[in-house]
Amino acid sequence: MTAEATASAPVRRWERLPVAARIAIVYVAARLVTTGFFVLASALSGPGSRYGVAPSLGELSLGWDAQWYWLAAVSGYPSDLPITTTGHVAENAWAFMPLYAYLAAGLGTLLGSWGAGAVAISLASGYGACVVLHALLRDRIGGAAAMWAVVFFACGPLAAMFQVGYAEALFLFLLFAALWCVQRRRWGWLYLLVPAMGFTRPGILAFALFLGLYGIHRFLRRRTDVLPTREIAHIVALGAVATVVGFAWQTIAAVVTGQPGAYLSTELAWRRNWIPGDSGTFVPVEGWVQAAGFWFTQWGLGPVAGCVFLALLVTAVVLALVTLPQVKALGIEVRLWSASYLVYLLLVFFPQSSIFRLLLPVSPLVGALAVPRSRAWRVGVLAAALLGQWWWIYNMYALGNTYWQIP
Repeated sequence: MTAEATASAPVRRWERLPVAARIAIVYVAARLVTTGFFVLASALSGPGSRYGVAPSLGELSLGWDAQWYWLAAVSGYPSDLPITTTGHVAENAWAFMPLYAYLAAGLGTLLGSWGAGAVAISLASGYGACVVLHALLRDRIGGAAAMWAVVFFACGPLAAMFQVGYAEALFLFLLFAALWCVQRRRWGWLYLLVPAMGFTRPGILAFALFLGLYGIHRFLRRRTDVLPTREIAHIVALGAVATVVGFAWQTIAAVVTGQPGAYLSTELAWRRNWIPGDSGTFVPVEGWVQAAGFWFTQWGLGPVAGCVFLALLVTAVVLALVTLPQVKALGIEVRLWSASYLVYLLLVFFPQSSIFRLLLPVSPLVGALAVPRSRAWRVGVLAAALLGQWWWIYNMYALGNTYWQIP
């Protein structure tokens, strides 16, 4: 047997495995690496960290926002909003959607604790998201590139979200499944997926915008891509469902608390940690303008430089989505969703350390990094992803105790 044949034998065995099995191997390996990073972060955690000296893996996985989901599951949502000494609404559980919290509680009754249920759901959802991501990208960029995209996704800078008590992994699984349904035009499942997404974490209004843009795209291309009346009805109906679901949690919070602005006031409570003099009212896009001024002033460059950078950043993102061939290769669904979600963030979010986590829903764009076939490029991207993951875990968990170290 030649050396070439010997070298190719493992490759053939790998390719003969079912796709789901290959993804499982990649995912388990990635989770072991992340666990190693958490162990190292625990060893480096000191008295200055919110976790103290040498916290357990369980303590790390249930820190930060996981505590809010736990509180919602065990105590419910407050009928009386907590008020700060300045008269503003304080941080409270209304900022966290109920589906993940209650699913974790239900599974936790079998596994022994809410935390066990939460981490199990995140782990399973992360694997499911990898499988669906591969299916979403395979027909666009090929099986090999799609598998590399899964590797980048499973090992990415925010991959710790797949094994902590956050709702992100579950939302990504539901989101990727919804995008796959739109791509394959399997509309029926979306009537279940859209409400599930809407009660998992904020962002379903971006999906409503995506459906609107997708419908316009299909209408403009109806001569080459037939748009039956039945599909028009589904797109319109699902857009309406997504819009209603997007405002449902705000309505529920208003009814339970008796305060019409309960949800928005709760969300804005976090912004006051960064901008103490904030007015407490919501103005679209204002958060990014405020953040540009805040951060660039902190860095000694001034608010004007911040606003200029913000304008350049928005322009660069638009050009990337419209012109880059690697991004265009991912398909119109991924591009329109990414644009819709980024517009949503631009309208409602105040950028701070959580911005990395908030960008996870545009993860399908990682496929663009997998399009180049150079092995050196792909290995370099993987190395950068793992380095970014360690940097993020080190700052958010080993050191996490300052205003810019909040995951």
